[in-house]
Amino acid sequence: MSPAGEKQPRRPPVAHAPANRGPTRSVFYRAADGTEPVSEWLEALMRVTPLAAAKIDDYIEEYLNGRDPDEPPPEHPITSQIEGGLRELRIRFARTRYRVLYQRSGNLVVLLHGFEKHTGNVPARDKLKAQQRFADFKARMDAAPRKPPRAAGHDAPPTTRR
Repeated sequence: MSPAGEKQPRRPPVAHAPANRGPTRSVFYRAADGTEPVSEWLEALMRVTPLAAAKIDDYIEEYLNGRDPDEPPPEHPITSQIEGGLRELRIRFARTRYRVLYQRSGNLVVLLHGFEKHTGNVPARDKLKAQQRFADFKARMDAAPRKPPRAAGHDAPPTTRR
């Protein structure tokens, strides 16, 4: 009852989003053909510049894995927002700048696209590639029933590269 003795209208219950469980975990986006583009890019980099690939793996582990799901993303210069939920993990090795584009899906950090950066802004083609991969990821993960291969690939960084 209100102070004036009037009956208050009943409010509908507030719908809460399900609570996130556990820390964040990075996974490689897996395409419908079973390939994992970021993992393959890192494997190729490992053959040419193993220390750069190791540093990228270290950044993924340190800045993307094991975070509280409610914690904000790492601040600039480690990461920056590209567009919407799409972000870039920024890694510098010697004079080379590497980027891993990723997006969160619940507790998963989906690694969508990796490349060596040569321009001021993230090139539109790289941004589009990551956005298309995330759209594919969401469509396949939300499908009922899901069809193999699973859109979330192996955990990143893989222990085999360390």
